[in-house]
Amino acid sequence: MRESTDIATIEAMRAFNRFYTDRIGILDRAYLKADYTLAEARIVYEIGTRGEVLAVELVRDLRLDPAYLSRILKKFRERGLVMVAQDPADGRSQLLRLTDKGRTEFETLAELSRSQLRQLVAPLGEDEQAALVAAMATITRLIEPQEQALAAPILRPHRPGDLGWMIQSQTDFYVGTLGWNGSFEALVSRVATDFLERYDERRDHCWIAERAGTRVGSVIVMDGGENIAKLRMLYVDGSARGLGLGKLLVDQCVHFARNAGYRQLTLWTNDILHTARHIYIAAGFQLVAEERHTMLGPELNGQTWTLDL
Repeated sequence: MRESTDIATIEAMRAFNRFYTDRIGILDRAYLKADYTLAEARIVYEIGTRGEVLAVELVRDLRLDPAYLSRILKKFRERGLVMVAQDPADGRSQLLRLTDKGRTEFETLAELSRSQLRQLVAPLGEDEQAALVAAMATITRLIEPQEQALAAPILRPHRPGDLGWMIQSQTDFYVGTLGWNGSFEALVSRVATDFLERYDERRDHCWIAERAGTRVGSVIVMDGGENIAKLRMLYVDGSARGLGLGKLLVDQCVHFARNAGYRQLTLWTNDILHTARHIYIAAGFQLVAEERHTMLGPELNGQTWTLDL
């Protein structure tokens, strides 16, 4: 009985794979009717969502043959899509980043994919779309290996609605867990508004961390004037703590600020946030000022940290 069940399961999965790959055109020579194979489009996506990524990380995370990735990157460099530099921490590693042209292609591919899926689900009602999303989440949960479920989440740039989530999630945590008052929500709301109103992609960036499509972390780098960048709103959800996500987000901020030409990266925190402070210290930040305050309700010790770039 078990053998026949296994065969039925496998054949049902094979049939679904054929159905879905046909519907989204994975076997087409030009994926999404663009001048990319599926593998090439995925690599553009990964570099674009992470901001900067090591080639060895793409090999590991996408299970790619290194020589195959090297050929794709050579093609991307010839087309002016990707910048390749040595990793400051390890000269043997290649650090990848999209050029302005590459960023345009990244956005174009993303919109082509969204348009394709909009057409696919357009005939479905709201309840049917919700059932579809729930079914996909179930498939992911049942099949995803445990070690993959514990891997570091994927980072991507912010999209409409993300800053609202950042305000809500951080307010829920700091007010609900640490007993801070409504002034905290006002503070992060002002930071988010300032970021959105003054946003310049050359000088500002927001990273959203996702795992299985769920937002689990965030951080902002924004122009603080006088060629100084500010690190703001670092947050890691409880479901993703212990995975090294906080360090990953801070490292992204340091890389971005350095490449953007800032002379210094600065941040303000409170000394009771021990985990965050350890991350800042490990990244090379120096404590330059402290002050007692009650602006968030309880008496706290605020701290200013800086990193010379």
